Amino acid sequence: MASLDIYVPVLGLRKAKHLLRRATFNFSKININAVASMTASEALDFLSVNTDYKISEPQDPKADGFWTSSNENPSSFSFQGRKRNYIGAWWWYNGIKEITIKHKLSFFLFTSFTASKNGSGASTFHFDYLRLLDFYAMGNIKTFAKKVTLDNAMLDYLDNTNNNANNPNENYAREFLELFTILKGPQIGAGNYTNYTEIDVQQAARVLTGFKKKIDRSIIDPDTNLPKGENRQNKHDSGDKIFSSAFGNQTIIGRSTQNGMDQELDDFVDMIFSQEETAKAYCRKLYRYFVKSEWDSTVENDIITPLAQQLISNNFEILPVVTTLLTSKHFYDEDDSDNTNQIIGSIVKSPLQLTNEVITLFNVNLPNPNTSALDYYHNFFNRFMSNTFLPRSGMSFFDPDSVAGYPAHYQEPDFDRLWFSSNTIISRYKFVESLIKGKNTIAPNADIKVVLDTVLFVENNIEDPYNITSLVTEISKLMYPEDIDTDRINYFASIALDGFPDFYWTSAWTEYINSGDDNVVRVRLNALITSMVNATEFQLM
Repeated sequence: MASLDIYVPVLGLRKAKHLLRRATFNFSKININAVASMTASEALDFLSVNTDYKISEPQDPKADGFWTSSNENPSSFSFQGRKRNYIGAWWWYNGIKEITIKHKLSFFLFTSFTASKNGSGASTFHFDYLRLLDFYAMGNIKTFAKKVTLDNAMLDYLDNTNNNANNPNENYAREFLELFTILKGPQIGAGNYTNYTEIDVQQAARVLTGFKKKIDRSIIDPDTNLPKGENRQNKHDSGDKIFSSAFGNQTIIGRSTQNGMDQELDDFVDMIFSQEETAKAYCRKLYRYFVKSEWDSTVENDIITPLAQQLISNNFEILPVVTTLLTSKHFYDEDDSDNTNQIIGSIVKSPLQLTNEVITLFNVNLPNPNTSALDYYHNFFNRFMSNTFLPRSGMSFFDPDSVAGYPAHYQEPDFDRLWFSSNTIISRYKFVESLIKGKNTIAPNADIKVVLDTVLFVENNIEDPYNITSLVTEISKLMYPEDIDTDRINYFASIALDGFPDFYWTSAWTEYINSGDDNVVRVRLNALITSMVNATEFQLM
């Protein structure tokens, strides 16, 4: 029986690694050890603190500086595509420098309410959209559904800014139902998708008429203090909207004022969120995001359904539901004795997850965005991460191919296994090589201004670096979801030894400590860490 009962014991190393991988962007040894000494409930309390940004806004070090806080028209700035990448760099830096579940939940909201950065108008709109994701990441998903409808990036991306009473545009209304909230359900007839019908799409589009992007960002939402779009009542369909039997033939009373437009939107969102299937849709997404891509009827009945009831009873506050899931016996695979359906180590890491773990576990020293902005924003993140590694690994950052998001999050039957393909594997395997060399080896030779120092990592994090078996064992216990056997330890040790006996490594490390000459140990550690990062065990979480 799958169980949401709280897992009570202290987590220990194995379960702490599991939680940190699934719940945060920060996988450093210090955080692993800290969480390992906590219970699941203590750990979730620790991870649920809403921390402040490490850097409050992005900057363009090549032109326009801190343009997102400028009073100039957001569309007037040059190099908008580059600036969108810099915004991604700002968001990611905050994520890996903090120890909180907020950033994982923020990205979850992105996968659930996708507005691609390159289809959302001015780059500053993308900045506002990411801040909106962050604002509601640990908050109310129902309220967020209303707020994101009026977000300038979303209004632009799905064309609702062009939705007028005399010329309806159904694009946003359709995606709001099909992808963002209740989802379709099995199709039971022409234009009838069980959870809603084509009539409901048409009526929803009428509700949403007249909401327009505000290019100068001059309208500020009093709840979020973020810019939002405007209500043009002269473009709004003020007639009554009658929905299908899927929603009990509910009528939303038409209104002709700006406040009335907001009331219609509230009524529309309330109607959708009153359906149990909406709550179940989010809980299935949360399960796939945090736990496993596939499940059986037992999980549906014992995990998804009660979580959906909790979501409803908490008026769609997301954090209590996530806390219940991530403190449960089920999440830690302690609710059954079946060894064929393991949860720990069951998800293929996304390129973003791979990046986060390598950067934080190996203490990679990034350029300071405040004092070395060009190196951080442009040379490292824009040129290497945004334009090379992430897209060639199948994950253009905040820019999936469709409004449905990244296929790994929704496309049956492979789901997260889609991160691995003949098109993505080379870039994925060359990532750590690029960091170690400080050069982009995927699209060769550009200096990325970042170096993974394997010698420094071992010196600062490994208790017994003199013994090759102990060295490999300690590193593997940090890196991998599960302990590896003697054969695998010996295999990785052979990479470091390069044909020499065990005492070769002991002598080499001793010589380094005594003389400070790290040439030999660096070459061998570079080879070892590269092989351990690219091993199957590290591709899973």
